[in-house]
Amino acid sequence: MVTAQDIQEAAAGLRGIARRTPLIYVQELGVHLKLENEQATAAFKIRGAYNAIRKLSDAARQRGVITYSSGNHGQAVAYAAKQFAVRAVIVMPETTPAVKIAGVKKWGGEVVFAGRTSEDRRVKAEEIAKREGLAIVPPFDHADIVAGQATVALEIVEQLPEVETVVVPVGGGGLISGIVAGLAAAKSHAVVWGVEPAGAPKLHRSLAAGKVVRLDRTGSIADGLITLNVGNIPFAELTRERDRIRGVVLVDDDSIRAAVQFLWRTCRLAVEPSGAATTAALLAGAVPRGRATVLVVSGGNVDPSLLEAHD
Repeated sequence: MVTAQDIQEAAAGLRGIARRTPLIYVQELGVHLKLENEQATAAFKIRGAYNAIRKLSDAARQRGVITYSSGNHGQAVAYAAKQFAVRAVIVMPETTPAVKIAGVKKWGGEVVFAGRTSEDRRVKAEEIAKREGLAIVPPFDHADIVAGQATVALEIVEQLPEVETVVVPVGGGGLISGIVAGLAAAKSHAVVWGVEPAGAPKLHRSLAAGKVVRLDRTGSIADGLITLNVGNIPFAELTRERDRIRGVVLVDDDSIRAAVQFLWRTCRLAVEPSGAATTAALLAGAVPRGRATVLVVSGGNVDPSLLEAHD
């Protein structure tokens, strides 16, 4: 389990690497936005990726690292590996948006393509890791990843001590479990809402079942949120703080697309569909508004065509 000490230690280790991202109030939405799209890799993932690589042994790190990712975690691993001057191999789906492939290569990551699902990527990464002696940095199912993501919550509480509600997009569960653990570590009483695409309701079904449920298939414009299941470690963290989770709401692709457009037109924020899911939920009236509500904008690696089409 992730402890308050783990989270504080991650926060210390991330100084000078992860940016303390802005928390802004948007009048048109009536809530605050936590702008993780303003990280160096344009997504929150740098927090967990760097923390996990930082905590590897020197010998393991020097052999190089590998991960499997739809994009943002891959970019984060490539960026973090570059800080340590070590090799990074990123296994990505064949359907990865060009902007995310370019992002991985920008930071020196080696891109390998494998299928379309998270399972395809994981299997390929494990094969390469075994063959080449690379350390696997998983995208969400690892305590060091969760501890790194929890630093988002520490910042939110510091920036808005009166926070009552935090709305979080859900992929593999690393961010929402980190937010929950971070709020607990900060001794905040804030509650959490999760947001998933209607085509990938893995946490929604898992909480209902009381165990991790693996979906047969997923699909959504929000490519960072379509894992087949949440991780065991994130789910255990969420179960431990179950009373803090107010619910998990589902949003369809039309609503997510509209939220991307809203954030661009109204706030001039370039936000990818996964990062706009929380705004989609708010615009649909599925989560509470108010000055004490924070929507986590998780990433900004957006295909420019999504911004230009209706600008």
